[in-house]
Amino acid sequence: MNQEILVVEDETAIRSMINFSLSRAGFQVKEAKNVEQAKEQINNKSPDLVLIDWMLPDESGLELAKSIKQDEVTKGIGIIMLTAKAEEREKIAGFESGADDYVTKPLSHHELVARIKAVLRRTSYGEEEQLVSGPIVIDLKSYRILINDEEVHFGPTEFKLLKFFIMNEGRVYSRSQLLDRVWGRSVFVEERTVDVHIRRLRSILEKYDLNDAIKTVRGAGYRLSLIHISEPTRLLSIAYAV
Repeated sequence: MNQEILVVEDETAIRSMINFSLSRAGFQVKEAKNVEQAKEQINNKSPDLVLIDWMLPDESGLELAKSIKQDEVTKGIGIIMLTAKAEEREKIAGFESGADDYVTKPLSHHELVARIKAVLRRTSYGEEEQLVSGPIVIDLKSYRILINDEEVHFGPTEFKLLKFFIMNEGRVYSRSQLLDRVWGRSVFVEERTVDVHIRRLRSILEKYDLNDAIKTVRGAGYRLSLIHISEPTRLLSIAYAV
């Protein structure tokens, strides 16, 4: 696999446990116990992904995530936050800092490895011919979408929306942000246009037993994330704030 993960965690026991789990999964692992050490490691050699504990002794893990994403050299590095904070507002704060995903303590080895692999797929999409999220596969060369190995036809806007969400899975976007990113700033349409196309996207996904794919998270925005219902079933979730 040869992908490198930097674990930024101040508790030695947790850091060692994560190192052991990820090494067994085939990753190369480096460690840092605070933000200062993490920045030194990143400056020496950029990892493919950084696991960042929310609470660190010298600086907040959120600030480290922001600094990584604001730097042109390192902004492509995947970030997963490690946190005991399970409340929705805390998760949203993590995503807004630039995190691609989060894992709540106590950690599950299998979930952690699965989430790392998912983030690595998304952050390396530029080198791939396909985007994959759960049962959905987007072929970037032929512009085809498969759900459970069956080709599904989407309208051009729904195609672009789904592609955008998968490329930015776990991130929160408002209507205006989606209009800028998907439609483009030169196109003048009403924000409610986003609602129309999300409904169309939902109606297609529901035909493939993704009935709960579109959810509402008050005060956040649209968000796509993996939800593990039962193995091996995985659903996509697009969340929308009112």
